[in-house]
Amino acid sequence: MEIQIEKILNNNAVVILSEEGLETVVMGKGIAFRKKAGDMIPKEQINKVFTLTDRKNNSMFQELVTDIPIEHILISEKIIKYAKANLGKKLSDTIYVTLTDHISMAIQRYKEGIILKNGLLWDIKQFYPDEFIMGNKAIKMIQADTGIELLEDEAAFMAMHLVSAQLNEDTSLVYNMTKLIQDITNIVKQYFKIEYDLQALSYFRFINHLKFFAQRLFNNVEYDDDNDTSILDTIIYKYRKEYQCTQDIAHFIKQEYEHPMSNEEMLYMTIHITRIVRETRKKKTK
Repeated sequence: MEIQIEKILNNNAVVILSEEGLETVVMGKGIAFRKKAGDMIPKEQINKVFTLTDRKNNSMFQELVTDIPIEHILISEKIIKYAKANLGKKLSDTIYVTLTDHISMAIQRYKEGIILKNGLLWDIKQFYPDEFIMGNKAIKMIQADTGIELLEDEAAFMAMHLVSAQLNEDTSLVYNMTKLIQDITNIVKQYFKIEYDLQALSYFRFINHLKFFAQRLFNNVEYDDDNDTSILDTIIYKYRKEYQCTQDIAHFIKQEYEHPMSNEEMLYMTIHITRIVRETRKKKTK
């Protein structure tokens, strides 16, 4: 069976139309050699198929294919396939653009002797452990295929791209979210003079809460305040120090991000702080 070429990207990649009429990038060694748009290619020559349903992502991916070595695209595709199978989280099609581009640039930087340090390496390890494991797996897969040994910093950068693809957000937003989570956890840590148990359920819940809080903040989405403040009043009465810590966080956020925390946000933040402080102190006394 033969398929018609819609567009040629390079010798090894062309665009065809899928059965649903979607532009699809297909690859195969020398698949477009001496070919032009409108010519036919044997289906058996195709060994990689990329159907990105979002038009913008599809267009950017096609541009990327014409711009970077096919080896980098194949390495990235292998990593994404592994991440999808093992991460257990849905990744948007943007990952084919952002991670592929990053991997290609990381390999190029390595060859030029340029090493980028990731200022949030430690925090990414803490806040996104599953994605960081995938990032480490990615640099090992890159080393196996190319002999290039990237640092942990690159594993953290790749983890951010995986997080970004889950949230369907820009990587720079994920960086800002991670910085905000770091700032809030530091405020709580210093206020109560505690060390976090990174394996504790309360810590996992707290970080998850902060991820969603940060996403709402940067997307300008707020809780709708309930006029009934009785629950918050009870929390303030029972957990005064924890609420005072939340007030410090609210002050910091208002000052740095011009975002006023709602009563609902104050309530949930205080509950999570109470849990993590209580569990941390309980383990310390054992």
